[in-house]
Amino acid sequence: MNRAYQYRHVVGFEETNLVGNVYYVNHLRWQGRCREMFLRDHAPAVLDALQDDFVLATVRCSCEYLGELRALDEIVIHMRLASLAQNRIALDFEYWRCRGEDEELVARGQQEIACMRRQGDRTVPAPVPEALREALRLYADV
Repeated sequence: MNRAYQYRHVVGFEETNLVGNVYYVNHLRWQGRCREMFLRDHAPAVLDALQDDFVLATVRCSCEYLGELRALDEIVIHMRLASLAQNRIALDFEYWRCRGEDEELVARGQQEIACMRRQGDRTVPAPVPEALREALRLYADV
């Protein structure tokens, strides 16, 4: 398997529910955070374009939960490019709990993103920017 972009996170108490485990929606939030940090680190030109008329619209996301996470667990989220076609990008995510040298896969997810441009009060499909294509190529699963 090709290398993955990695985002490291320590679970906060505010991310847990009354039972003490991580509330399920946080896994989806972490996908978004991982994607944002990837853009910051590898495609800052895309961040600049987002200030203009360019839009990255999440059209689908999912998560398969394999194990529980709790407050103060350290996790590393691995992100890889699953596919890229026309104006669509699919990203795969793996969530690994780290305890010392041990790592345990606790969840898997996917996100599909559409590249769009604002035209007045509507959005229209736009090609994936070359800077983003190049950055994602380093983390391609295909």
